[in-house]
Amino acid sequence: MKPLNEAEALSLIKESITQIVPDADFTRVEPEDKFRDVLELDSLDFLSLVELLSERAGIRIDEEDYPDLATLSGTTRFLVERTGRGS
Repeated sequence: MKPLNEAEALSLIKESITQIVPDADFTRVEPEDKFRDVLELDSLDFLSLVELLSERAGIRIDEEDYPDLATLSGTTRFLVERTGRGS
């Protein structure tokens, strides 16, 4: 996978969340909000999201990375950094 910029990463996150929660309302989610709470994702939804992001971004996401995936801005930053390093 090629390195993602912020706009591409955010788009990937939103598309992935929408696959899990089709009626997700991103107008209610600020960049620093914990989107799991706002969009009411349970732990299985979150694991599905992690799997989708990992698959679509072509990166490995480990359990210790989960805290970085709490907010849209944090998840965006994580994907940009990870895809940029090629790891």
